Amino acid sequence: MSYAVSAALQEAVYQRLSGDVALGNIVGSAIYDAIPSGTLPPIYVTLGSETVRDRSDKTGDGADHDFSVSVVTGAQGFSQAKEAAAAVNDALGDAALTLSRGRLVGLWFRKAKAARDTGNGTRRIDLIFRARVEDN
Repeated sequence: MSYAVSAALQEAVYQRLSGDVALGNIVGSAIYDAIPSGTLPPIYVTLGSETVRDRSDKTGDGADHDFSVSVVTGAQGFSQAKEAAAAVNDALGDAALTLSRGRLVGLWFRKAKAARDTGNGTRRIDLIFRARVEDN
């Protein structure tokens, strides 16, 4: 098993989202690897959790990375959040990401969940993607 490609995959996903014009038109530069302290913008995107499974074989080390990308907004409805989630999906769907270590074999959308947080009044959409990677 190899978890060695995880940081390279995360960086490539972050760079892809940060450079996407359609997503930038909705959230500006509010795309975070770690949520900053202080007042947050009215809508933002953040990288989230990751689950990794071994997919090594006779030819080498590999893994499936299921990772989340979340859209969070303080808006009353889900409309703008869904537009941002669609832009995230479009940016990552069939993306040919170049990794600083290893190789991306494929990247697929798996599922999404939209929910209201009644505690703080925000809306959140968690998108889950699967990336299959091979190590060098």
